[in-house]
Amino acid sequence: MYKTLRKSFFERLVDKLFLFDWIFFSLIVLLICVGLLTIHTIDSTNTNYLFKHSLRITFSIFLFFFVSLVNIKFWYRFSYFFYFLIIGLLIYVDFFGMTALGAKRWINLYFFNIQPSELMKVAVILALARYYQFIKIDEIDHYSKLFIPLVLILLPFFLVVKQPDLGTGIFILIVCLGMLWLAGVSLKIFITGFVSLLVLAPFIISFLKPYQKQRILTFLNPENDPLGSGYHIIQSKIAIGSGGFLGKGFKQGTQSNLEFLPEKHTDFIFTVFSEQFGFIGSVLLILLFFAIILTIMNISLKSQNNFSRLICFGIGFNIFIYLAVNLGMVTGLIPVVGVPLPIISYGGTAMLTTMFALGLVMSAKIHKDHQL
Repeated sequence: MYKTLRKSFFERLVDKLFLFDWIFFSLIVLLICVGLLTIHTIDSTNTNYLFKHSLRITFSIFLFFFVSLVNIKFWYRFSYFFYFLIIGLLIYVDFFGMTALGAKRWINLYFFNIQPSELMKVAVILALARYYQFIKIDEIDHYSKLFIPLVLILLPFFLVVKQPDLGTGIFILIVCLGMLWLAGVSLKIFITGFVSLLVLAPFIISFLKPYQKQRILTFLNPENDPLGSGYHIIQSKIAIGSGGFLGKGFKQGTQSNLEFLPEKHTDFIFTVFSEQFGFIGSVLLILLFFAIILTIMNISLKSQNNFSRLICFGIGFNIFIYLAVNLGMVTGLIPVVGVPLPIISYGGTAMLTTMFALGLVMSAKIHKDHQL
């Protein structure tokens, strides 16, 4: 009987691997390789960025496969539990979290620092997808049906903004609004919310921290303080522009090698890549991201249940916003808000969260014919 059960498990595993989207996984691996290559060009001062990043990637790939092979029903059943677990971690951070650069965002696990606000980006997607799984389309606009989604969205938003981390808070808000749109919330509700936001804008701005207001002023005129708050944007644009059409070549980036470029291993890693590989390399990298996003959207369209469809859309939109905000930030099109480039940027929690999210997409693909 034991052999029969083991064989049955093995057969189920083979079936799942047969349904595994290896092209999608190959695109992810290619993006991982680009990240490792770029961090290798930075890791010239014995900082061990490459070694640490490689360890995180190895663990993240195992996490990706584990999440992928677990039935999507499991993630459906435990979506609310996961959401409130991360809410609990955000509250814990407020009392006992680590403080760095004036913000309290991390929990020290001794061998690893975890940032719950990153995990919340996926947790709120799971919770909203669970809520809208069985809501009828003609009931979605009822105010009674909007109350719970608003609580699910605003609760983490205010907890994250309190850290303070306005960028991540707005990021969560934008992704959630995209999910509400896909779920079927009418345009009238969005217009009402937008008008209300404009009316409350002066009140909201009054609560911003001084450095957050300074970021907005720097965005409007970076040259106003070229050695202070405008330094990041100015050096980033110099690095991208100096790459030209074909780039300066592997490890030949002057802005990064001469330490002019700040935060080059995290938020501004795209500038390092762009300086070395130029316009052509940058376009190819962006196309690789879009190939991944389009694959996720294709999986979303083929899913047989609303939960999987909403999860895939939310994660695909999440990655798109990540990409758009990071590129806008490093090119000076939007204020600097501290958003990393998915998979490529150095960072533990961001990498784990992204690979966990991509694992959910693969799970939706493998179990697309399963009913919840």
